[in-house]
Amino acid sequence: MARLSDRVAGSVGSVGEYLAEQRRQAQLSLRQLSDLAGVSNPYLSQIERGLRKPSADVLQQLAKALRISAETLYVRAGILDPDDSSDGARGASGVVDAVLLDPALNERQKRVLLDVYASFVRENAAADDEVHEKPEPARPAAAKKPAARKTPASKRTT
Repeated sequence: MARLSDRVAGSVGSVGEYLAEQRRQAQLSLRQLSDLAGVSNPYLSQIERGLRKPSADVLQQLAKALRISAETLYVRAGILDPDDSSDGARGASGVVDAVLLDPALNERQKRVLLDVYASFVRENAAADDEVHEKPEPARPAAAKKPAARKTPASKRTT
């Protein structure tokens, strides 16, 4: 069985290779990605070549710039166990990954789809928060309205 340090060392190369592949699919140069992510060009190059292990913060910046799941990068970097995602976030990153990896879509179409998807997720989360945060006001016991009085037919005047 491989030691944890061996698995992490192996995953460092895989995160770099994965980042390089995602950068190429996004049609970005190394310099463009470094500018978008706020990471130095030499440091990004070292990450892609497997010479440096990026921090979780750097991975998050890169994920945001590439519009991919940060969780995927954390798993590839050995920071997060792939089985740790039991809160449904895996489904969301699966949608994002599917859109980003679809060769039939251009970059603009991917951005638009992901923006629409993110807006739906935010809208649903806000609706869920409202339901869970606002207790329903207590309703008074059902008060019966007095029935409309009927005038007996014998007392009606026509």
